[in-house]
Amino acid sequence: MAIITFSTFSSREFNQNASKAKTLAKKGPVFITDRGRPAHVLLSIEEYRKITGKRESILDLLAMPEAGQIEFEPPRLGDEPVRPADSF
Repeated sequence: MAIITFSTFSSREFNQNASKAKTLAKKGPVFITDRGRPAHVLLSIEEYRKITGKRESILDLLAMPEAGQIEFEPPRLGDEPVRPADSF
């Protein structure tokens, strides 16, 4: 079982030493406080992906690399007249 370490930085400390906060985030969450209250959490990308379930981004989903393999033949419209869009 892995031990997770937590670190806390005030906003001022974080602004002065972001590189230290990034290094500590590799070991566990870094809480950043504003006026003594937790306001943000810095995580490594690996931890973030664990939490979010490694979902694909919307760009990945829209790219659809397999789209060339999809057969699609839209139904033909009947002889009904088509109304212009501005007539609604």
